[in-house]
Parts: sequence; structure tokens; C-alpha cells
Amino acid sequence: MVTRYDRLKQIQRLDPERDFLEIYRLTVTYEFPWDITRALEFALYRTYAVPSIGRLLAQTAELTERSQKRYDDTALLLDTVLEHGFDSEMGRTAIRRINRMHRSYDISNDDMRYVLCTFVVTPKRWLDTYGWRKLSDHELRAFAAYYRALGAHMGISDVPQTYGDFERTLDSYEAENFGWDQGGRQVSDATFALMGSWYPAALAPVVRKAGLALLDDSLLRAFRYERPGPVARGLTRGALRLRGRAVRLLPPRTTAHYARQNPEIKGYPDGYDIAGLGTFPTPGVRGCPVPHGRPAGTPAE
Repeated sequence: MVTRYDRLKQIQRLDPERDFLEIYRLTVTYEFPWDITRALEFALYRTYAVPSIGRLLAQTAELTERSQKRYDDTALLLDTVLEHGFDSEMGRTAIRRINRMHRSYDISNDDMRYVLCTFVVTPKRWLDTYGWRKLSDHELRAFAAYYRALGAHMGISDVPQTYGDFERTLDSYEAENFGWDQGGRQVSDATFALMGSWYPAALAPVVRKAGLALLDDSLLRAFRYERPGPVARGLTRGALRLRGRAVRLLPPRTTAHYARQNPEIKGYPDGYDIAGLGTFPTPGVRGCPVPHGRPAGTPAE
């Protein structure tokens, strides 16, 4: 019988530089599927506070007018890479879709690198605060290696190498770039509305208040939200900490849970084609900007 910490022991027997995909998959789909989903939602949400990112997302209207589809497609594309790997046909198709979407817009390498950093840093910080355990050093090294590989496949340059590098890059970029933009606020409000739509209508205001209570002061300032009171913050954050303690007492998962199984994914009740997910570039933009015939993690040409 698998005990609560057996999966961590399995992870620690692996090499985080060589086996990063297996470690990341075990951590995400067995140890923390719910927590990682919430953490990655907040990771993407943080990016809206960078005006160049929030403004672009508002201009495309993908997150303000088609919020559920954008949420579903983002989760499913990233989930495909996690489940099938960088060098599988399905994984390569998902990365090709991601790259073709990004290639349609004028997105700076700095912004792309920052978004990548949020995927590494936000889950660690979330689990430090709300998880049933913290990530091990093995897992942090594997997370960094996994996103170095994803960054290489996306053609992002100057990708941080270690978890510490990812964290320093994120913190310095937010300190220099977080700020007010009307488009970013619109995307933020649309995101809270989407989260509220997953529950009975009467609970939507509660969901919004809980979401605001989880934001740090830098995000509240950037979006010009009123700072939630100590009671709202205490109740929301306390409930999540209690959940983490309760999960620690539960039996460990015996089957993997992927994002495609989450109830928040609502747009494809009859299934989906990976090649059809996401938005499509303007006519004349063809192909994937990054070659996929090299080992995962090697620099893009």
C-alpha cells in the first residue's frame, strides 16, 4: 500500500536534471493536482499586472469576451505537454499551437520570459503557504529544468537556469514593471467573473471577494483594487491552510489527475483536437518558429 510520503521518496530517487519530466508529472498529477491548478491560475493572473501584457490581452478580447475558451485552451495545451512529453507527436502539436499563437503578436522576449518565471515560482510559493507539504529541492530543480525545456521549445532566450534564478528574475521584473493599465484591469475583472461562473450565481460575489483576499499588495495596487479587510483575508487564507492540513491526513492518490479532468474545463464536453485549440494567426503567418527535431531543453535556433 502506498503511504503519504512514498511518492516523494520515489521522486527523490530520480535525477532532477535527467528525469525532470517524470518528477514534474508525479508532483503535479499525484501530489498536488488541485493546488498546482490554482497556483498556475494565479501565475497567469499575475502577468496581467504588467501593462504590456494586460493591455495586449484586453485588445485581443480573448480573456474578456471568450474567457472560458481561453482558460480551457491554455490549460489543455499545457496539460498535453505535461502528459505526453516534449518529443511526442501530441506534445509537439501543442507546442506548435502555443508558438503560432504567440507569433501572431508583438510580444517581447522579456515578457515571455517573465510569464515562464511565474509558472516556476508561483506554485512553490503557493505550496509553501497552502500545500500539505512544501516542494523538495529535487522537485524545485525538476521544475526549473522542465520550464527551461519549455522555454527552449518556445524560442525564449536568456531563460533562467535554477529556481533561484527564476525567482530573482520574477521579483525584479515585477518591481520594475507592475503598474496600472485599464486593459489589465478589464482582464482581471473578466477573470474574476469567469471564476464566479463556475459556481451558483449567488456565490459569485463570494468568489470575487475570496480571490481579492488572496492578492498581495503589489497586485492590488496595480489593479487599483481596494485592499480587503483582515477578516476576509484571514478567513480565505485560513480556509486554504486548513485544507492543506486535511489533505495531509488523506490517503495518497493512486491514479494521476490531469488538468483535462478538472471540472473548470467546460468548453469541450465531446472531446477536443489539440491542433484546433487556441486562436489562429493572421493569414501569411505559417509554421512553428522553433525547430522540434532536437533533444528537449537544447536552445532554440
